[in-house]
Amino acid sequence: MRAESRDGYDRDAFRHWNAGANPIDGCNTRAEVLISEAVEAPAVGSNCRLTGGSWWSYYDQVWVTSASGLDIDHMVPLAESWDSGASAWTAQRREAYANDQGAATSLVAVTARSNRSKADQDPAQWLPPAAEVHCRYVAEWVATKLRWSLTADEAEVAALREVAAGCPEQTVTY
Repeated sequence: MRAESRDGYDRDAFRHWNAGANPIDGCNTRAEVLISEAVEAPAVGSNCRLTGGSWWSYYDQVWVTSASGLDIDHMVPLAESWDSGASAWTAQRREAYANDQGAATSLVAVTARSNRSKADQDPAQWLPPAAEVHCRYVAEWVATKLRWSLTADEAEVAALREVAAGCPEQTVTY
């Protein structure tokens, strides 16, 4: 556990939605995540314009049938990652974090409403509105923190432990 500090945070310190995992496909990271998480694949047009398709927003258990209705959530928000150690990273490492497709749980397609409700809060302040996904959510949160060697403050650890106590079957994979 370590105290966190937001000193010096600027969202622009994390270059996000770059050319993505496949720079020649014409799709940025956001579009690549939408394509990979689609339950029913969208059509991919010129300039990577997505039409059709459907997605399941697991935070609030809602079906979404338009890519424009989705945000791509950073499982551990950029500001929270800054507080937890990313402030000491190079610009390149922050860009890699902001566009991380190396783990399926780092970036999550969810309703804009649920993502904006979460904002930059950690599990001590926010959990998904659908209580039945809290175990999955905290496991993915912890996996992301571990994968990127990010710290957690006392309130965050307490909240994670409280939720995890009710999740005997949940595993953390990173």
